[in-house]
Amino acid sequence: MFNLLSPAQQDPILSLSVAFREDPREEKMDLGIGVYKDSQGATPIMQAVKSAQQILADTQVTKSYVGLAGSEGFNQAMTDLLLKGTAGYSRSAAVQTPGASGALRMLGDLMFLAKPITTVWISNPSYVNHKPVMEAAGLTVKFYPYFNAETKTVDADAMLDALAAAGPDDVVLLHGCCHNPTGADIRAEHWQAIAALAQKNGFIPFVDIAYQGFGSGLEEDAYGVRLLSDSVEEMLIATSCSKNFGLYRERTGAAIVIGKNAKEAVNAKGRILQLARSTYTMPPDHGAAIVETILSSDALTQEWKTELDVMRNRIVTLRDGLSAALAERCGDNRFDFIKQHKGMFSMLGMSQDQVSRLKDEFGIYAVGDSRINIAGLTESRIDYLADALMTVAK
Repeated sequence: MFNLLSPAQQDPILSLSVAFREDPREEKMDLGIGVYKDSQGATPIMQAVKSAQQILADTQVTKSYVGLAGSEGFNQAMTDLLLKGTAGYSRSAAVQTPGASGALRMLGDLMFLAKPITTVWISNPSYVNHKPVMEAAGLTVKFYPYFNAETKTVDADAMLDALAAAGPDDVVLLHGCCHNPTGADIRAEHWQAIAALAQKNGFIPFVDIAYQGFGSGLEEDAYGVRLLSDSVEEMLIATSCSKNFGLYRERTGAAIVIGKNAKEAVNAKGRILQLARSTYTMPPDHGAAIVETILSSDALTQEWKTELDVMRNRIVTLRDGLSAALAERCGDNRFDFIKQHKGMFSMLGMSQDQVSRLKDEFGIYAVGDSRINIAGLTESRIDYLADALMTVAK
């Protein structure tokens, strides 16, 4: 049997981590894998998370199964965090999933079950796992223009022109904030234009919001998803707690469906649970229990929000520092886009050869499309990175 298998292609991001670990150079720098690091280069456990873990250790009395939907308290808390106060809130239903990737797959399977002819429109470029997950669910994938490589901003006119062709058999996948891999986010007026197109043409918005709180703030980062929830009859949402709660290895996410009415949303949730039963059956509990504990406590919620603000503001400071260091070296503003981008990532617009030179000559690991993780940078290494970028950019 196994001799019939061809070798698997390496994951373009996860394979970087392996190469980085095997690199003996002391000056090496991992800007590939998308995790937040502090000033010491460590990915910390938030204090609110530590406190919640202690509460759970003291109060949990069983490790029995929770159920196909995971923790309903967690599901409600995540729905509140994203949608409370919107028109779609009362006709939404949520399912806990193994991370946002689990949510993407469950929602992809749901779309195929409901309408196999569905085409999912994905931004060009997009998160590396969007296309394979949607295709694995049996769906057709189509790309819409998103990033202007010259200006390093969203090409809004091209995006909206393309989405004007999407119709009732289409689902448009959008990044809620902190676009991965580019760092260039949709502005409020363009969210409004997308909502108008969805209303006019009948396509369903699908928002992947994995970085809420890492861009402009918890409330600000939810602008697009809330606007759409107020504007459309049906909607899909995948959300993650990996970044804003620092729960990467706990695989904590949720799939949320907004239906035309509450009955349709509950029916969709039931079908997701049926799909989950034949896939992973039940999601892991620990991360969801931590999030539920934090969000059910006013004191822990405030502590978490304060810590999240510190993380976000530090990323902004790193962006400003790197942009200034590059401006000092090149004498112009060509790298100002770095401080204008949001969240963890920026795409530098460098060639594959230049990215390879960063790794080979300086031990700096970036994704092949020149995406770097700003949140993986430390303050003490800004000058080293700026010197390396200027060297390979010549």
